[in-house]
This record gives sequence, structure tokens and C-alpha cells, in this order.
Amino acid sequence: MGHREDLLIGAKRCLQERGYAHTTARDIVAVSGTNLASIGYHFGSKEALLNAAMMSTFEDWANELERALSASIHHGETPFERFESMVAEVIESVKSNRAMWAASVDSFPEAERSPELRRQLATAHTAARRGAVALIYELSENLIDDERVRTVGSLYLTMVSGLMLQWLTDPQNAPEATDLTAAMRALTAPMLSAKPEATPAPE
Repeated sequence: MGHREDLLIGAKRCLQERGYAHTTARDIVAVSGTNLASIGYHFGSKEALLNAAMMSTFEDWANELERALSASIHHGETPFERFESMVAEVIESVKSNRAMWAASVDSFPEAERSPELRRQLATAHTAARRGAVALIYELSENLIDDERVRTVGSLYLTMVSGLMLQWLTDPQNAPEATDLTAAMRALTAPMLSAKPEATPAPE
């Protein structure tokens, strides 16, 4: 590999081990076996290199999420069962690829300062919503209406994002996939739509 590729791999490793704010140019050079001058030559600055590494890390995150979703194909006969299977795959991915998922979280504050990173995040989110709906309903992506992507797809992505943070920061108390589907069933149960009878006050 050339210095450019070595620098990018080294910067991604530093992001996973140290985080964006605590990574120095010397850290990247030490990990990649390159030199300080090569950072300026290939990327212009340490910040530009870290942004490129962050975007590459987010691509890894998006690919891993797609892999986790695809692994759950045909796991369940109903949308609820397939949803549960998909969430379970994401949890297993967070457990086995903790550093990568944690590094992806680091990309969100940096996106405030990088329009390109923000654009890439938005593109990945759009793909994740549509892909999730396709798997939940077992439909081809070209047959999915935008309303379902905006509603069901957004619900899935919102739940996965929160789930990821809980498993990264509080794995002992983080919910399992079965917990989430049980909660969704409870929220959508017909009995909850009925107005509860008033309880008489004690005399």
C-alpha cells in the first residue's frame, strides 16, 4: 500500500482507539509507519485526514448495518418477528464490533463542521430506512412507498440508534430485541386504545 492508504488505515485505528479529539498527527504517523510530511502531501492537514477517516469509518458502519440487516432475511413469518430478528443482529454486531460502532458515534459531532460528512450520514440514513422496510415487509425496494420509508423506516433507525448507544454505554441494562418487540406489541395492543375505567375514590 502507498502512504495515502497507510495513513487512512492508521487514522481509522486512532479514531477507534483514541477518538477524534484526542488523536494527534504524531499518533497517526506512529500507527501507520509513515511521516508527518506525508499527511500534508496526501491530505493537506491532519483535520482533512481525520475527516476522510471518519467518512470511511461511517461507510464501514453503514456496510455493517446492511450486513446485519441482510443476515436477518427470512427470520420470521411476520413483520414483528422479522423486526426482532433484525434488531438482534444489530445487537450482536455492536457486541462483536464495538470499536467500529463507537467510532461511528464520534462522527456525529464532527458532522457539524463537515458538510461532506453530514451529506454522507444523510445518504446512509436514507438507505438504512428503505432497506429496513424492505426486509421487515419482505418487499423489493422499488415497491416501497416513501410514506412507509419515512414512518416505519425512521422508527427502525431511531430505535437502532438509541439501542446502539445503550449497548455501548450500559450493556448490562441495555434491552434485548425481545424486549423491544414486547414493548411494541404492548403499545399497539387493542386494550391500550380503550379508555380505562375510572377507579372510585375511597370513602
